[in-house]
Amino acid sequence: MSETEDISDGRRRKGEQRRRLLLDATMRVVERDGVAAVSQRRVAAEAGVPPSAVTYYYAGVDDLLVDALTRVNDTYVAAITALPDDPDDALRGFAALVAAGSGADRAHVMAECELFLIAARRPSLRPQIERWNEAVDSFLAAYLTDPVARTGAAAAVDGLFLRACTTESALTDDEVYAVLTRLVSATTAPRTGREEPRSRM
Repeated sequence: MSETEDISDGRRRKGEQRRRLLLDATMRVVERDGVAAVSQRRVAAEAGVPPSAVTYYYAGVDDLLVDALTRVNDTYVAAITALPDDPDDALRGFAALVAAGSGADRAHVMAECELFLIAARRPSLRPQIERWNEAVDSFLAAYLTDPVARTGAAAAVDGLFLRACTTESALTDDEVYAVLTRLVSATTAPRTGREEPRSRM
């Protein structure tokens, strides 16, 4: 590797580290004060960097929010993709993912819900909402052959996430698993592998 490539790689790593720092700060602001509180100056203060460090990487607040939601989605989509092939084990793993919003992940899920809701007014966020919907639909397709049934089950999943992070009594893995089992028990397809999420790009 040449010296020029070394310098380029170093700058790239530094840029990625700075973006992670800013996105972590953005999520903390959202978790604590809501999406409306996010501004470049507020994020800079939260991250302990000058405002110019934010504007260097993100031209506006929407850019920050899109990147924050993308990173959240990356985590959840990867978790869904990594679920086991066995139908019951996969459903239990998915239930655990939802139930985690009642515990240590509560603030994180609350922030994600806020980001999802604000997408109704910010079109720039909607591709990530579609990406999440497609990942859930792909997971449910192994259990439900009827797309209408999948849409209903997916809506219930979103409701479970919302309930997990907004109710005082925590949802347990077993409770969520029981609900998911009921949702998919009407018409269950043989689980032969997970479909790839449909791309709309």
